[in-house]
Amino acid sequence: MRAFNIKFLLAIFLLLAITSATMAQSIQQQKTDSVFKQVKKQFNAQQADSLYALTGADLKKALIIEAFRNIANNQLFPLGAIKQSTLISFENNKIATYKLVFSTGTVLQLLMSLDDEDKLQVFLFKPYKEPVGSKPALVATTNPLKTVSDKKVDSVARIYIQKANTVGLSIGVFKDGKITTYNYGETALGNGKLPTANTIFEIGSITKTFTSTILAYYVNEGKVKLNDPITKYLPDSVAKNPELKDITLQTLSNHTSGLPSLPDNISGPATDSLNPYKYYTQKQLYAYLKTCHLKTKPGEVYSYSNMAVGLLGNILAHISGKPYEQLVAEIITGPLAMSNTVQHLTPLLAQRFAPVYNDEGKPTPAWNFDVLAPCGALRSTVNNLLVYAKANMTKNDTKLSKAFELTHKVTFSKDIKIGLGWHISTIDNVDYIFHNGGTYGSSSFLAFNTEKNIAIVILSNCGESTDKVGVGILTKLQ
Repeated sequence: MRAFNIKFLLAIFLLLAITSATMAQSIQQQKTDSVFKQVKKQFNAQQADSLYALTGADLKKALIIEAFRNIANNQLFPLGAIKQSTLISFENNKIATYKLVFSTGTVLQLLMSLDDEDKLQVFLFKPYKEPVGSKPALVATTNPLKTVSDKKVDSVARIYIQKANTVGLSIGVFKDGKITTYNYGETALGNGKLPTANTIFEIGSITKTFTSTILAYYVNEGKVKLNDPITKYLPDSVAKNPELKDITLQTLSNHTSGLPSLPDNISGPATDSLNPYKYYTQKQLYAYLKTCHLKTKPGEVYSYSNMAVGLLGNILAHISGKPYEQLVAEIITGPLAMSNTVQHLTPLLAQRFAPVYNDEGKPTPAWNFDVLAPCGALRSTVNNLLVYAKANMTKNDTKLSKAFELTHKVTFSKDIKIGLGWHISTIDNVDYIFHNGGTYGSSSFLAFNTEKNIAIVILSNCGESTDKVGVGILTKLQ
């Protein structure tokens, strides 16, 4: 059998497409299966142009036909014909995953989703991974299983925590004025210690909502404007790149800047592959920006970008003359008494930090950040993030409350609704203000709806996504 390293060949990631699940065989699934049959037919006939004709406008923007032909003819078609295909999952009534067995013996999985025109929007080949097994015994929990809500939470959380690769899970629910927390598993593999609502986890990209809150705070203070061009705040040697002139602070925050997810000079011999942001500096970021080319025109296309929010946070730090972590403390965590939400752990806080594990359940380093810290560097607890969620839901006359309110206002609504940092996602016809997060060794989920008076926080010290847990619990409790 030939070994292939096929990774992210054809992809547009829908990182935050949270929608309600319907029946087991939904109309959307039927449509996706129908398109998959066409994909299989054209793939086996080795018709690259016919395959390309099945793709939608977004995918065509990301990959011109010449590049598609090259990938298909040189990397995909040599795999041989698709001999066996099995639908593994259909997540969020949107993304189908198929197991493919090729005539060469290679086994891959294909992720597919359709746009509103029933054309391919996600078309991604990845190495096949066997489904994760289960733990042999029920994992310990603090859930008393006394109320109907307790049992609903447990029915969803069990599916996640009983997987062989997961370790610890901490859940916070705010509903109808009452806070309830639930903890499952262990803080570290084999130590037998349950997490608590004060166990500290990496929160990954939920950090971006803190960065956007600082932006909104400064807008309300008159220090910046959302439509300020970023070139106003960059060194002349960087600002002279004409590609940057139409990028604004708002487009950095709502992922419509046209910048890619990560700069192409983030990897290299000095990079730690398990801690990818650790050694990436402002000097390197500016070097990239001096010559970069945008993927799309700013303000027109949503494309999730870690680099954009990292740059935004650094601009805000430059304006204030203070480090990013200090801004977070002075504007958000200090006023809200969120003393467990930090970028750098003190020796005392480090004692409550949960070691992290990758999506295979193996130990992996916690992430460290330099210049891109504003996109994902914070650590926090369920209790602190419940305070944060409640503060976002409560309107008052404070400067921070008004900043939160500004971040919730929709700034972009083509294909996806987003405010400043926060996404607006619909679950069973209810709109939630939402963000998730993930590092190699953690997963997080935070969502709230003020009218329903509900918020949920989920933190895990495993790279296995908690999105299904969050959506599942909200679906049962709302």
